[in-house]
Amino acid sequence: MNFTLHQLRVFSVIVQNKSITKAAEELNMTQPAASIQLKNFQDQFDIPLTEVIGRRLHITHFGNEIYEIAESILNQVETIEYKTQAFKGLLSGKLRLSVVSTGNYVMPYFLNGFLKQHPHIDLVLDVSNKTNVIKDLEQNEVDFSLVTVSPKHLDLYEEPIMTNKLHLVAASNNNLDIKSVEDKSIFNRVPLIYREEGSGTRFTMQQFFAEEAITPKVKLELTTNEAIKQAVIADIGLSIVSLLSIKNELFQNELKIIPVKGLPLESQWKLIWLKKKNLSPVALAFLDYVRQEKEKVYTAFFKWMEDY
Repeated sequence: MNFTLHQLRVFSVIVQNKSITKAAEELNMTQPAASIQLKNFQDQFDIPLTEVIGRRLHITHFGNEIYEIAESILNQVETIEYKTQAFKGLLSGKLRLSVVSTGNYVMPYFLNGFLKQHPHIDLVLDVSNKTNVIKDLEQNEVDFSLVTVSPKHLDLYEEPIMTNKLHLVAASNNNLDIKSVEDKSIFNRVPLIYREEGSGTRFTMQQFFAEEAITPKVKLELTTNEAIKQAVIADIGLSIVSLLSIKNELFQNELKIIPVKGLPLESQWKLIWLKKKNLSPVALAFLDYVRQEKEKVYTAFFKWMEDY
């Protein structure tokens, strides 16, 4: 056999995407170039690695076994590279994080300084809803997750970072009389926009409504925070959103906060990780950075929230 590391990497990414086209995009290659690399790799074996059924690419059982070996080889190659950097006195390796979608307004401010201190670290960051983030954590695919609601079924360590505030917001031109809506009965009268099932924001909202015996008037359900903001700005309805996510819209007078008794809802942004996980030197360094710098980061980038 005479395959190359490049062929292993191309094959591995094709398996992960189950698509040559998507793999080529991820690898910054043309689709024909990726196809050639797959063919050259396949030529090393008498047994098919892939098959096309109904115009869809499928990985054979043999292909999946070769993929696992390929991943092991590629990981060992990465380890050699990181060990080389370590002997030069440089911290290197991969930092794997999963972040709930609204946490995307938090995590970059902690990563910025850390990655500047350690430029040889490779970052893998997945931004998704709470359900997928917890799944990544549970399957040990990440070092840390950033959430506001911790799963109760996992044995975890937690590192609180900062407060999360959820406010009721409306379009700035909405004609609600703010003085008359402080009573929680507003939720029985105004159309409300929800996040999708599995969202941490939705979970917190539903807890609040259940505790207050409120049956909200749900207008529609959207899958991203950005979509909700645009729908509220268009005055389709009101929504309860993280204050972090609407800084620009408040400053630009596109949205306004509606004061309601019991709001804002408050929770804690926190890093969570499995107690059974042996954190890598990179992960331990990031955790130490967060613990040392979180107050400075808050003061520099998030202190404005105290005005709301």
